[in-house]
Amino acid sequence: MRLKALAAIAPALAFLIAFFYAPMVSILSLGVWENGPTLEYLRAVLSNEYHRNVVLFTISQALASTVLTVLIGLPGAYIFANYDFPGKRLIRAVLTVPFVMPGIMVALGFVLLFGRDGLIAGLIGRDPGIIYSWKAILLAHSFYNFPIVVRMVSALWQRVNPHYEEMAEALGAKGFTLFRKVTLPLISPAIFASAMLTFVFCFLSFSVPLILGGYQYVTIEVDIFSTIVTLLDFRTGAALAIIQLSLSVVFMYLYLKALEAYSKREEQRIMRKPKRLTISSLLSLKGLGIALYSLFVVILILAPLGAVVYDSLRFNETWSLEWYRRVFSTEYNPMFGTSTLGAIKNSLLFGFATVFLSTLVGLPIAYFLNRWKFRGKVLLDALAMLPLASSPITIGFAYVKFFSTTPLYYTLWIIVIAHTVIAYPFVLRSVSTALRKIKPNLREAALSLGAGEWKAFLRVELPLAAGGLVVGAIFAFAMSIAELGATYMLATPEYTTMTIAIYKFLGARQFGSASALSVLLMAVSALGFIIIERTGEEVW
Repeated sequence: MRLKALAAIAPALAFLIAFFYAPMVSILSLGVWENGPTLEYLRAVLSNEYHRNVVLFTISQALASTVLTVLIGLPGAYIFANYDFPGKRLIRAVLTVPFVMPGIMVALGFVLLFGRDGLIAGLIGRDPGIIYSWKAILLAHSFYNFPIVVRMVSALWQRVNPHYEEMAEALGAKGFTLFRKVTLPLISPAIFASAMLTFVFCFLSFSVPLILGGYQYVTIEVDIFSTIVTLLDFRTGAALAIIQLSLSVVFMYLYLKALEAYSKREEQRIMRKPKRLTISSLLSLKGLGIALYSLFVVILILAPLGAVVYDSLRFNETWSLEWYRRVFSTEYNPMFGTSTLGAIKNSLLFGFATVFLSTLVGLPIAYFLNRWKFRGKVLLDALAMLPLASSPITIGFAYVKFFSTTPLYYTLWIIVIAHTVIAYPFVLRSVSTALRKIKPNLREAALSLGAGEWKAFLRVELPLAAGGLVVGAIFAFAMSIAELGATYMLATPEYTTMTIAIYKFLGARQFGSASALSVLLMAVSALGFIIIERTGEEVW
């Protein structure tokens, strides 16, 4: 049976080898090979003060962003795990919004909100001094990632056996002592796993530091992009990519180890019953704290997005749909090669094609890893998840070098394949999470009734894991329509996407048109978070 299972995942593994590992090895070799092995380019990067500072800043901003994200997310995790209150489901739905919002749109929202001529500056009468600084990067990363902390930690917090806390209280533990000595150790796997995932995302972030960091606050991802695209220095770019990939692999390994501990704790079946917060109890000190935190969350999430909507409806200081007209007008269109409708069509086409291919690649690997026990399973899991720890810029760079002389280059399929490589880990992780929750005796019952291995999977396990598959597919779609780095390097003008179009509008200083197109992209993304919330599955 294992031979049949290996045969089933062989196409998926072949896809990864052909479209991830081979191109990555090819491009990374530029940094360590020139007429033989050499460390010249790596030494040059590490000895260069500018590049060295970029590496240090990338790590430090990721660490600071992670700390801020955890500090913001933990109170929310406590509230969602322990209390029921009016509007809880709505706030939980709003929490999902950052998952499916493109980074370039979020960056635009922060520019419109905190910029020198932004809404906050208009209210306080001066520049708040946030945009083009490390503060903007940290705020935007927290916007993106604190829902990860809330959802992961609250999911495990709900599974903390309340008897442990009751026994500790009977022995005299109260308040913070009870939390520090009993609750915190029990939820620590979720805190560490969410923190490591946040760190990886902040470490590999591209759109946010590119737009909000300015020239002074450059990350490795932006440095690779400018070194390759602007300076055409491929070997230095490859050396930077080697450093980035080496560090991100270490961080991803720590995340997977933390996720393993988190998954074991999540198997706890005793769910605590949330306390009901009535209107009268909301008037208490604790209720006031919950209300203020909920208001803070809504403002943190909706304010940047609201700024984009507001800007799209204002023209010459009056309410107007002029920016929407200009978006669809070739007279004001800086995209060249396609129209706005063409960009929307391309984004949807790439998104749906990415969902299809990501499912074909992620589903068999997820089933194989969850169904069979074998030596090297952890290694295979890590290798399968490696694209998540890889830079889209590096992947795009690798494709340019590896496929530039093949018929695949200059076609829409190279973009779809790049999107699939970037997005499929979300399908793999989401389906794996769903499969782990299925009780083994259900499959065993199907086998005892005469069903074969694959029939039991298709008739019993796959329907039960459908929620995870749907969530993974939505994440794959969202990752595709939000992708900028690899697409920018691979797409010819006729394959311009909505995200690239927004970037070009920003480059042409047409902020109103960028806002209008961002609202259209927001509407497409909003469908994703509504479905994710209704399925109730977690991808992490």
